[in-house]
Amino acid sequence: MTQPLDSNRSTIEAFDKTQIIQELMETTAKLQTKFQEEDDEEKQWLVANSSNPEVLSFLQESTVMMLHVIDAIGGLEPVNGITISKQFGIPKGSVSKITRRLVEKKIIRTEYLPGNKKEVLFCTTSLGKEIFDLHQALHRQIDKGVHRFLQRYSEDELKFIMQCLQDVLEASWVQVESEEEEALPESSQVMAQEQQVSQATEDRDDIMKMMKSLSGPELKKAKAILKDVFFTSYDE
Repeated sequence: MTQPLDSNRSTIEAFDKTQIIQELMETTAKLQTKFQEEDDEEKQWLVANSSNPEVLSFLQESTVMMLHVIDAIGGLEPVNGITISKQFGIPKGSVSKITRRLVEKKIIRTEYLPGNKKEVLFCTTSLGKEIFDLHQALHRQIDKGVHRFLQRYSEDELKFIMQCLQDVLEASWVQVESEEEEALPESSQVMAQEQQVSQATEDRDDIMKMMKSLSGPELKKAKAILKDVFFTSYDE
């Protein structure tokens, strides 16, 4: 039996959407790998653009988090650990551990407010300042690359990308049970509706075949039964 054209089209569209979502999820996983690889690429750029042996030695053993802390200190100095943690989303424990290492390596130094020896403030040393400036140059290089990359898209496409990113920031991939209880995914709704329509079409066709096989008197009897069962209201 041939399904209606609109039904087939809706089923195909639902399948296409499900397939696209799956491809998006797979691409997201690949993006995570790409970002990890770019950490190495960024470090290679930093090494290639510095001739200071002390900077090169530090870069060989530095981590991305250490560079973020240097960025925070270089941009806000003098600054305390709590501010670094809040402004850049770095856990307090990580800030404490990293700043101790940076002090030992003479990348940053500590100082105190007059009359307050409890609050420790961090500043970059001359070596730390050089690393900070080098890392800022890398950020400018990345900004140029991102800007050049996004030029390929139209204004409407960029607005759509921005909306998607904003939605991602507000979404949770974990806490979805309550939302699923309220509403099924659109693709599931479409498929369920199409199954109902398909079943109703099959039932109607079967009934029509049965009716065509009946004789005149039998057809009148069937009509009376249908009217009596389905189209007559009975008061209690």
